[in-house]
Amino acid sequence: MTSSLFSPLTLRSLTLRNRLWVSPLCQYSVTAADGVPTDWHLVHLGSFARGGAGMVMAEATAVVPEGRISPHDTGIYNDAQAHAWSRVVDFVHSQGAAAGIQLAHAGRKASIFPEWGALAKGATGSGTVPVELGGWQTVSASAIAFDGYAAPVALDEAGIQDVVAAFADAARRSVDAGFDLVEIHAAHGYLLHQFLSPLSNTRDDQWGGSLENRARLLLDIVRAVRAEVDVPMLVRFSASDWVDDAWLESHGLTESGVAGWNEHDTATVAAWALDAGADLFDISSGGLVRARIETGPGYQVPFAETVRTEGGVLVNAVGLITEAAQAEKIVASGQADAVMMGREFMRDPHAPLRFARELGVEVDGVPVGTPPQYLRAYR
Repeated sequence: MTSSLFSPLTLRSLTLRNRLWVSPLCQYSVTAADGVPTDWHLVHLGSFARGGAGMVMAEATAVVPEGRISPHDTGIYNDAQAHAWSRVVDFVHSQGAAAGIQLAHAGRKASIFPEWGALAKGATGSGTVPVELGGWQTVSASAIAFDGYAAPVALDEAGIQDVVAAFADAARRSVDAGFDLVEIHAAHGYLLHQFLSPLSNTRDDQWGGSLENRARLLLDIVRAVRAEVDVPMLVRFSASDWVDDAWLESHGLTESGVAGWNEHDTATVAAWALDAGADLFDISSGGLVRARIETGPGYQVPFAETVRTEGGVLVNAVGLITEAAQAEKIVASGQADAVMMGREFMRDPHAPLRFARELGVEVDGVPVGTPPQYLRAYR
C-alpha cells in the first residue's frame, strides 16, 4: 500500500524517512540538577528511534540555566551537556531516525518543582522552587505571574538580547553534538509565547503592543539561529490560549479589548518566521494561562490546518493522535505535512511499526523500518 504517512519528507538537505515523529516529552530526570542528559534519556529517546519513528525530538532543553522549567531539566548551554547529548544522537542515528532538539526558555514558568521526584536537596512540593532550595528569579515579557507561581521580572533590553544570543549559541552546540534539526519553543506559555500573547505581554516599547512588536523576539531568534546553523528549523506554536468571554470577564479584561493569542495570529507570524529562516511549524495549543481546554481525538489538528492554509507554510499536527488510520488521514488529506505523537509513543515505542503493519506498509510481510534484531517477531 502507498502511504502518505510513511512517505519521506525533505527539509533543506535533510530527508526524514517518514512523517510520524516523536513530540518533545519533558522527563524531569536530571537528578544532579546540572542539565546533563543521562542514561534515562539515551534509553527513552533511543527506544523511539528503534521503533521506527522518522524523527525523534529531545525534550524542552534550556538555552540558559534560568530557562529550565525545573532544576531537573536538560540543558544545552555548556559543552558537557552537548557532549552527553552526542551519545544519544549517535544511537538515534544508528537506528535510521533523524534527531531533533527543542530549544527552550521557560520564562515565568521556570524554577518549579518537577512533576515527580525530589529535588537534589531532598525537598518536594509544587509551584515555584525557593532560591534556598535551588530555585531562581524568573523573567518574562512583563512582571505578570503565572497563576500560583512567583512573580517574574520583566526583561530589559540587555536581557532580551542575551536571550537571542543564548538561542543561537544553543543551536550551534546542538549541531556540533550531531542533531539534524532544531526546534524553537514558542508554545505552552513559555518565554517566547509570553512575548507573543497580549495576555502576558503588556509592554509599551518595541517588544510589546502590536503583533509585529510582540513577534519581534521570536523573529530575532529565528534570524540569529539561521545565521548560526544551516540545519532545518522548526518553531512550535500554541495556536490558541483557549480563553473565552467568561475567562476574560473573570480577569477584568472584557472592556480592555485584549484577547488571547489565536490560530490566525499564529498563521501570520509563521509566515513571517518562514521568511526569517524557519522551515516547518509544530502546532500545539494552550499553556499560557489556566484555561479550560476541550480535548478529544485530534483536537488540535484544525489549528494546524488553519496555520498551513492561511500561512502558506509546512506544519505538523499534534494532540491525541493515537491510531494509524487517523494519522494517515491527517497527512493524506493535507491537514498537515507530518504528525507528532507523545503519549502514544510512551505507551508503545514501536507505534510506527504497528502503524506500518496496519496500513500495509510492509516489505516481504515485515513492517517497514523494522530493526533486523526484531525480524523474527513478524515471520
